[in-house]
Amino acid sequence: MVAPGSRSTSLAVALAARSEIQVHLFHDERSASFAAVGIGLANKTPAVLLCTSGTAAAHFHGAVVEAHQSNVPMIVCTADRPPELRDVGAPQTIDQSHLFGSAVRWFHDPGVPSMDAASSWRSLGARAYAAAMGSRPGPVHLNLPFREPLLGSVLELPSRISSGQSRQIRTQAVSEDDVLDLYEAIAGKRGVILAGRGSTPEVLTLAKALGWPVFADARSDVRICDENVVIAFDPILRSAAFANSHYPEVVLRVGEPAASKVTAQWLSRSGALVVQLLDTDMVIDPDHSVSLTLVGDVSKTSSVLLSMVNSPVAGWISDWTAAETAAQKAIGEWTSHNWSEPSNARVVTSLIAEGCNLVVSSSMPIRDVEWFGSVTPHAQVYSNRGTNGIDGVVSTAIGVALGSGVETTLLIGDVACLHDTNGLWALMQRHVNLKIVVTNNDGGSIFSFLPQATQVDNETFELLYGTPHGVSFEHLAAAHGIPFRRATQSDSLRDALAHDGIVLIEVPFDRSMNVSQHDALNASVVEAVESATA
Repeated sequence: MVAPGSRSTSLAVALAARSEIQVHLFHDERSASFAAVGIGLANKTPAVLLCTSGTAAAHFHGAVVEAHQSNVPMIVCTADRPPELRDVGAPQTIDQSHLFGSAVRWFHDPGVPSMDAASSWRSLGARAYAAAMGSRPGPVHLNLPFREPLLGSVLELPSRISSGQSRQIRTQAVSEDDVLDLYEAIAGKRGVILAGRGSTPEVLTLAKALGWPVFADARSDVRICDENVVIAFDPILRSAAFANSHYPEVVLRVGEPAASKVTAQWLSRSGALVVQLLDTDMVIDPDHSVSLTLVGDVSKTSSVLLSMVNSPVAGWISDWTAAETAAQKAIGEWTSHNWSEPSNARVVTSLIAEGCNLVVSSSMPIRDVEWFGSVTPHAQVYSNRGTNGIDGVVSTAIGVALGSGVETTLLIGDVACLHDTNGLWALMQRHVNLKIVVTNNDGGSIFSFLPQATQVDNETFELLYGTPHGVSFEHLAAAHGIPFRRATQSDSLRDALAHDGIVLIEVPFDRSMNVSQHDALNASVVEAVESATA
């Protein structure tokens, strides 16, 4: 259903050019929108409804509400002015964000179209369709801003993902019929399980039956010593020789993703089919690569899949086991001879006792734990990775300690700790066993790993990114009456962590050494992996 106008030209012409799409023109937006309701009622599939910017979109509202109340699928596309023309008195421009309020199943504004985002277009369309056709069908609103010129050269659409459009399956009982599509995607293929928060021990059992490695994120419940578990996946995949010769055919993502950009880029290059197992309806697909998502109980689904697997794929797991063994040996030797921030993470993770908690701050701590930390069997690892912020981390750790009633260790950077010094108020009056390990490199270390470090002069970099603060953590602890320790190497850190009760442990480092130390450690892992798997 198309209501004519100028700003919608790009999409209107694109729709008209597709022979498989039947375009109906209605001069009045209200009539067009109710005709879309009628098509949805008759066919049980969503009609695409398009208009230009401004009050034209407002005339859709009545039909959108009707579709919402009647559970009629519909995909509403409102063309819009680009951001630079909003709030400056440009004609035919209103605030179209969330224009229909709670009457839509999903709202999204992808921004002005760019070829840089072309890989996301098919998944955007698939998600819009899935949301309109979900457990409660209804309208979806896509607000689509366009810049002039509104017409140009026609280019090829991005290629389809290997399994067609992305699909989502929700299941409650979890039977073989429910998981059949997921089973067919993974059965008999060389694959990798990416195990994040939300994984369970049954995921590892499934991996062993499939003959697959499990990339165990720090927050997963499968970060244990096992021939199928790969912890050092990030440094291992920095070996081009190994990474390029061990592409999987399929990837099963369980739960929330890890922090490793190296792993995400490797998977993107591999062209592997990506399927997903989640225990919530939340969409987790930042790479726009997931072909199939099954939403259900992770433990039950893994167990049902396990019962359907006949035999493990041959000749796949051995190289991963060899690579992990070599990587762990290299990490252990390097960190024991070179005191560094990765060494700090290695010691902290190795001392988390069974039944205890580890809370890890975003930025460098979560990465050092993920890449270079030890196994943490039978311990709970927490990190605020929903938005990856460094705010409120001290208070989060206190909450974990209060809620669980067991010993809790917090590994946090100096800047993150300073963001939440309020969390230290009255800490000594709380009945918790909390050890706060502050990696103090006097600033924002993670930015030294980003392009900014080489693209701006040092003075500007320090002002905007390095942000040295000069805070004394000993004085900060004293102000709150918190016992304080300073650790300058592994033995003193171990001694400090043996302290019973609340303690703040400062571990100072030279920020200027951090990148070179990471590079040296990664190089030692790459050398070990290539030697072990040549």
